[in-house]
Amino acid sequence: QVQLVESGGGLLQPGGSLRLSCAASGSIFSIYAMGWYRQAPGKQRELVAVDINGINTNYADSVKGRFTISRDSAKNTVSLQMNSLKPDDTAVYYCYALVRASTVSSPMTQFWGQGTQVTVSS
Repeated sequence: QVQLVESGGGLLQPGGSLRLSCAASGSIFSIYAMGWYRQAPGKQRELVAVDINGINTNYADSVKGRFTISRDSAKNTVSLQMNSLKPDDTAVYYCYALVRASTVSSPMTQFWGQGTQVTVSS
């Protein structure tokens, strides 16, 4: 099984910074996309940032200029540097990976981390 383990969540004041990290482990042939989603109370899970094949990155409009995704393909890790945090950023953040496990013929499969809570409040 492929596992995603997140770290770095916490409670902080508006304007602060936080860095989330995620490490993928298990039987992995290749990771084609890796990134972060978040879900706030009463809202749908939404894309925050994603790295595709280590080439392209996409960000939600609400975080552009404040958040930066960084992927280390050699280590199968991804991080999210979050600056100028706002109360609206409060959510559970989930690591995401699209993985081809085991061999080149294995199917592409989505994996999710357990989630880490980020709370921004004064």
